[in-house]
Amino acid sequence: MSEPDELVRAAQRGDALAMQELLGVLTPYVGRLCGPIALDDGPDATQEALIAVFRNLRQLTEPAALYGWVRAIAVREAVRVARRSKRAVPGLPLDLPAPGDPALAVDVRDVLDRLRPEHRAILVLRDLEGLDERTVGELLKVPAGTVKSRLSRARLSFRKEWSR
Repeated sequence: MSEPDELVRAAQRGDALAMQELLGVLTPYVGRLCGPIALDDGPDATQEALIAVFRNLRQLTEPAALYGWVRAIAVREAVRVARRSKRAVPGLPLDLPAPGDPALAVDVRDVLDRLRPEHRAILVLRDLEGLDERTVGELLKVPAGTVKSRLSRARLSFRKEWSR
């Protein structure tokens, strides 16, 4: 049983092994979303998101929508955890720097460290995940216009901090 749809249905019926396998499949995905938003608290946000998935899986009516549903939960939890901790020490697994250039990777992390969690979330969803403004707005529960303005401010802040 390796298809996510099958795992969802089995887990919703109470199959503990299917739930364990499903969470194992989702963990790397959730971690990739939570890490850049919650920074060093990414593991905490990942855990909170997976707990929410576990507790609420029966509410998922369409198993084919699993990843979108999980993405919404992960982003919400990552922003919540980042706001709660207000720490800004990044642990960002970005592939942006050139391979073998650790100094550039440190610089990118340092710049992201200075952005607000909301701005990191917008950058992750828009620039790393490639989602459109409407979808990002739905995930963050803000209008598309707010997404555009936050994205603009986040990119501007990133560029400003980068040039320091």
